[in-house]
Formats: sequence, structure tokens, C-alpha cells
Amino acid sequence: MTDITHARVLKIAAPVVLSNATVPLLGAVDTAVIGQLGQAAPLGAVGMGAMVLATLYWVFSFLRMSTSGLAAQAHGAGDGVERTAVLLRALVVAGAAGLALIVLQWPLTHLALAASPASEEVERLAGQYLAIRIWGAPATFALYALTGWLVGMERTRGILWLQLLQNGLNVVLDLFFVLGLGWGVPGVAFATLIAEFAGLAFALWLVRDALGAALRPALARIGDRLALRRMFSASRDIMLRSILLQLSFTTFLFLGAGFGDVTLAANQVLLQFIEITAYALDGFAIAAETLVGQAVGARSVMQLRQSSRITMQWGFGAAAVLAVTFLVLGPAIIDLMTTAPDVRVEARAFLPWLILAPLIGVASWIYDGIFIGALMGREMLRCMLISVAVYVVALLCLVPAIGNHGLWGALMVLNLMRGLTMRLAFPAVFSAARA
Repeated sequence: MTDITHARVLKIAAPVVLSNATVPLLGAVDTAVIGQLGQAAPLGAVGMGAMVLATLYWVFSFLRMSTSGLAAQAHGAGDGVERTAVLLRALVVAGAAGLALIVLQWPLTHLALAASPASEEVERLAGQYLAIRIWGAPATFALYALTGWLVGMERTRGILWLQLLQNGLNVVLDLFFVLGLGWGVPGVAFATLIAEFAGLAFALWLVRDALGAALRPALARIGDRLALRRMFSASRDIMLRSILLQLSFTTFLFLGAGFGDVTLAANQVLLQFIEITAYALDGFAIAAETLVGQAVGARSVMQLRQSSRITMQWGFGAAAVLAVTFLVLGPAIIDLMTTAPDVRVEARAFLPWLILAPLIGVASWIYDGIFIGALMGREMLRCMLISVAVYVVALLCLVPAIGNHGLWGALMVLNLMRGLTMRLAFPAVFSAARA
């Protein structure tokens, strides 16, 4: 491994931040294109279909994180064969999971649509959308694995090019299929489906070096029991931790709905500040995944310490910039997101929580990256369990006392506890490097 420097961290983080910026842009284009049809049902159908798939796909997002940690450690250890075997195992799991969703598409789609309160027309169009998009599940899951492998190899520039290609093609096909050919909702679905497989082809080209001389010995090692046990153990713990985090946010949304439509709308606007923070800090968390994983693989305590310190420094620096940005531009951002006067006033009342949010939550984001790189999924899960328990107590105490302020305060407690508990567990990361 080369030295851990600020320039190296930025080289990893910057492409991730830039690629993340393309994600909300694609959603906006999808909405704008289908909105040109001048009907409410197609717009609602695309939103519902995309939400259903995002929920299903999110369960398998552990493929990205566990693959990055395993690949980084194999890379740090200088084991080229295992590096390729990690990718092959992840692709096998991705393919199996994707095929399972295709086989189970009818009951899954039926349950999802039956649970929704949408009109028959929206459900019909959403069903068309899902019936097309579901065939991209194997490509999407394979992209999780390939992206994780590229992260572990410290090749995030490739991820940026992948996102630009995939999302750019999606936008062009959206315009052609919907506005040019008049395909409506199926046109949006076909555009995304084609872009997913195009992205898969490009990602396979990006990792072509892993499929060269090391391929044959890696194939012989793909069924290694110890490696498979390690992979599934890490994936299970990361998945359970992610489910707990998602349930915490779902609880936040559910309780927020009890304060009325205006407060609910204001909370939805302010959650976009959390999303902006996540996109901005994700690059430094991924830099931590990469560098910590490589340091653990190389059994280098010194580089592990350097990786953790420098990525945390950049994380806090970025969080400070975000906090100042939200302080200065927060009201303008709120006005950009909603034109409703009452929602604007309500959102401004709770904006101070969002100014504090990056500074309170940054440690949890960076420690997530450190623990993923060290493949300490069990410790992450344990910390999340403690944090969620404290979050529930905070909700029970604060929400009845101070309403929506209590709800935001409890969310800050959750992120603060995540950072504190992982800080207490952090010394165990050094044990992983010495093992």
C-alpha cells in the first residue's frame, strides 16, 4: 500500500460525491418527462413502481458493502486470486437473488399494489412498470457487487463514469421512448431497464483485469467454505443493521404524520437536507471503507490509524461546510422545494435541527465506513441495537413533551448514539488488523 494522504482520500471520495449528485437528477428527469403527458395517473404509477422496487432492491444493498470490505482486505493482503474470487462469489449471489425476484414477481407485485391506496388506473400502470423493470433485478444486484469491488480496489473514478453512462443513457432513452415514441409509463421502465444492462456491461469491462489470469484459480476457490461463511456472516449483520436504520426512519415518518399535513410536508422537505448530507459524506465514508479494508488486509495498524484519522478529519470538515451552508442558504433551499407558504413557515421553525444534523451525524457515517472496511458487521449491528433502544426512549420522552421538535431531537439522539457506540467499539478494529 502507498502512504495514506489527504490527496489519496480526496481521490477516492470526490468521484463518489459527484456520482451521487446524478442520482436525484435522474429521478427529477423521470418525473419531468412523464409529467409532460399531462395526467396524474402515469406520474403516480412511476413513483409507486419506483418506490416498490427501491424497497425490494434496498434489502440486497448489503452486496455492495460486504463486497467492498472483502475486496479491500484481499487487495491489502496482496492476494490477487482471492480478490477475483470475492467478485465471483458476489456475482453468483447477485444473479441468484435477481432470478429469485423475477420468479416471485407476481406475488411480490400483487402484495405491494394491494397494500397501496392508489386508484385502479395507477395500480394498472404501476403493474406495467414493475413487470418490465423487474427483469433488471439481476443487473442491478450485479452492479451492487461490481461497485463494491471497485470501491475495494480504490477505483471510484470508474464508478463515476459508470453512473454518468448509465444515468445519461437513461435520460436520453426516457426522452426518446416517452416523448418521441409516446410509450408512456412502459417507456420510462424500458429506458431504465436498458440503462441497467448497459451499466452492467460497462462495469464488467471496468473489472476486466479481474477476469484474466486469476480467473481460473479464483473459480477453483469460489466455493471455499471459510470464505463463504465470512461473506454471509458479514452480509447478514450489515443487512440487519440496515433494516434497523430503515425502520428508525420509517418510525420518524409515521410519527410525523400525526402532527398534521403541514408538519408532515415540512418534515419531508427537511429530510432532503439529510439526503444532501448523506450524499456529501458518503464519499468520505467510502474512502474509509477502502483504506481501512486494505490496511486490515495488509495487517498494518499504522495505516489503519492514518486511514481512520484522515477520513474522519475530512468528514468533519465537510460536515462543517454543510452546516454553514444550511445556516446561510437553508431558507432559500426550503423555498426552492415548496411554494406553499404554510409549509415554508413550518419548515423554517425546525431548520436549526438540520443545521446541527451534519455535525451530530458525521461520526456515525465515517465509523460506518471504517467498520465495513474492517468487516465488523456484528459490532455495527450491536451498536445499532443500542442506538435504536435509546432512540425509542427519546421518542417516548421527547415527542409527547415538545411535539415535532421532540421528533427531530430523537433523530439527532439516534445519530449521536450511533457515533458514540461505534467510537467505544472502535479499538476492536485494531484487533482485526493484528489478527
